[in-house]
Amino acid sequence: MTKAISPRSRKVRVLATLGPASNSVEMIGKLFEAGADAFRVNMSHGDQESKVAVIQAIRSLEKKYGRPTTILADLQGPKLRVGRFADGRVELVTGALFRLDRDPAPGDATRVELPHREIFQAIEIGARLLLDDGKLVLRVEDHGPDHIVARIEVGGMLSNNKGLNVPDVVVPMAALTTKDRSDLAFAIDQGVDWIALSFVQRPEDLAEARTLIRGKAALLAKIEKPSAIDRLEEIIEQCDGVMVARGDLGVELPPQTVPPLQKRIVEVSRRLGRPVVVATQMLESMITSPSPTRAEVSDVATAIYDGADAIMLSAESAAGAWPIESVAMMNSIGNAVESDPTHGDRVHFTITRADPTTSDALAEAAKTIAATIGAKAIVCFTTSGSTARRVARERPGVPLMVLTPKIETARRLGLLWGTHAVHTKDVESFEEMVAKAKRMALRHRLAEAGDSIIVIAGVPFRTPGSTNVLHVVRLLGDELKDYT
Repeated sequence: MTKAISPRSRKVRVLATLGPASNSVEMIGKLFEAGADAFRVNMSHGDQESKVAVIQAIRSLEKKYGRPTTILADLQGPKLRVGRFADGRVELVTGALFRLDRDPAPGDATRVELPHREIFQAIEIGARLLLDDGKLVLRVEDHGPDHIVARIEVGGMLSNNKGLNVPDVVVPMAALTTKDRSDLAFAIDQGVDWIALSFVQRPEDLAEARTLIRGKAALLAKIEKPSAIDRLEEIIEQCDGVMVARGDLGVELPPQTVPPLQKRIVEVSRRLGRPVVVATQMLESMITSPSPTRAEVSDVATAIYDGADAIMLSAESAAGAWPIESVAMMNSIGNAVESDPTHGDRVHFTITRADPTTSDALAEAAKTIAATIGAKAIVCFTTSGSTARRVARERPGVPLMVLTPKIETARRLGLLWGTHAVHTKDVESFEEMVAKAKRMALRHRLAEAGDSIIVIAGVPFRTPGSTNVLHVVRLLGDELKDYT
């Protein structure tokens, strides 16, 4: 039996990562009720077989709650690592030289294997090598086809197979590994809605993933490399959504540069009409504590004030001791920030100028008219979701109900700001469109007798990208008996 859940009162979406602490049917349902709008399946951990049950559990929410679910599969991407040491670990002394080479022999305090020939091809004198999540810093002084000699600027203990970051050069390495291609094919076969691509350095890195996806999911680019910042706008134009992956950005860049970069990525994404997710360490202390720090709450609030489409929980909901409380806290912060009378002004600090198209002009007009006449909702009819993305880009002050005949479209909209997607039959005429808009607004408790709503659609119907109708509808009192 379907359990009716009213539309979220907040507009920012909450994306919760699933893992050992939260991948059961019961727990996923509790996370949804606590406020999770979409779920991230991290392909870096566990095998594909274990993900089948998780994806099925997420989809089972649709029947129980009568609402489309949204699943993002996050690909691992290339992992750069050093080799092994004869004694398992060594101490790198600040000021000493250290060699990385192609020799597979176990390393010592003077050298270690680096099994990635692409780095030898790309490295330059003066480039930094960051080891173990940036805890150790080396600077290249000499290099050749099979070796790199670097000065240790920040030393410390280094153990087997620790990660390596090369922030100062573009590594000629594909964003998709063999594992990623297998995981992507699996995810598409399982019908996920979004594919998140790691290790994006250039717009070209998105091409292979786009080809393999074949239009069966939306493509989200994770901005986690300094080289991606250099071509940010080009990358965002080539994808369907963006993630501000602050963890890796904070390793490869000075931490004080990450907040302004976050604002820049959010601003460019919004201007180009792409959903943008802010991720990593948002409520990190809630992995072990039932309440966050005040700094974490402020961090989440900042992303919401900036107008991010979604805020993401990682280990907090995947492996922490308080997954439900973490989601509930995100939900509470979102409601509190959006209740601030200044919130509407702050999210419009980013200027999103309409493109010279009928669709964009109507999307902008819908926001303005809603504010002017006090409409309670904007009801959008769409097949591809493009109309919904245009309206959401304007950050209207009222809920956006999206009616679509395609379940795939309804599911993908789970990462879009302020959107309440409904999978429903298509309409055949203007009169049927108006009647359905009224009925759905009443049924989903977005409006009541005496209220006005704005309807936006494309005629002829079933023609993607043809948005050309904006209609203001007033709900009359005698209609309640027909539509409730």
